[in-house]
Amino acid sequence: MKFWRCAALAMFVCSLVVRVHAGEVNVAVAANFAAPMQKIAQAFTQDTGHTALLAFGATGKFYAQIKHGAPFQVLLAADDETPAKLVAERLGQAGSAFTYATGRLALWSKQVGLVDDQGRVLQGPLSQQPHIKLALADTRLAPYGAAAVQTLTQLGAWSRWQSHVVQGENIAQTYQFVATENALLGFVALSQVWVDGRVSQGSAWVVPQNLHEPLRQDALLLTKGKDQAAARALMTYLKGERAKAIMRAHGYEV
Repeated sequence: MKFWRCAALAMFVCSLVVRVHAGEVNVAVAANFAAPMQKIAQAFTQDTGHTALLAFGATGKFYAQIKHGAPFQVLLAADDETPAKLVAERLGQAGSAFTYATGRLALWSKQVGLVDDQGRVLQGPLSQQPHIKLALADTRLAPYGAAAVQTLTQLGAWSRWQSHVVQGENIAQTYQFVATENALLGFVALSQVWVDGRVSQGSAWVVPQNLHEPLRQDALLLTKGKDQAAARALMTYLKGERAKAIMRAHGYEV
């Protein structure tokens, strides 16, 4: 009995030590990665005791905020170019960036059966109806928006759809346009509509990756996080199997 009391006391003391050294990390997260990152943050706290404070938005906006002194310590971008620029400008730690996930683009409608599995809907008569709206993210700020335009261009459909476009500030707002049916169609991140290996509602076409530049999403330890244990721990955690399993479940390649 005495042994078990001692063992329990030792475990309690160890847990206190972990909590004493636990910290917080401010993380700028690309809007497309919101759902998996919320789950990863919970697991991160369970496994390390550290807390990840998450902000979601367009990668381009985060770049501007970081340049103006925003207190982020880790950036999870929707591309690999923004982290490289921040390193070149000495706002990110050289050698710390890595691709944590590769995203997939999807054409989605809330209407069941509207979008076929080959994307032929983009070539059909819908583009002749002036009231039809196609949502995509701001191409200046969001890599998923740029990928959408590249896809339409590759298909020879950009000129037909350009006048129908409504632009979201980021991929989260783009998703809302379609979810509320203010836009009949929209290019969204697959992760926003993918649950348990299938489209959660409506209809979707998973865009072949050869129709746009790869959506490689890089993580970067920012200069303000270089001496923060929680920031470094999160960078390591994103490479682990528990985080990767969550990403895969949301349609990302890792």
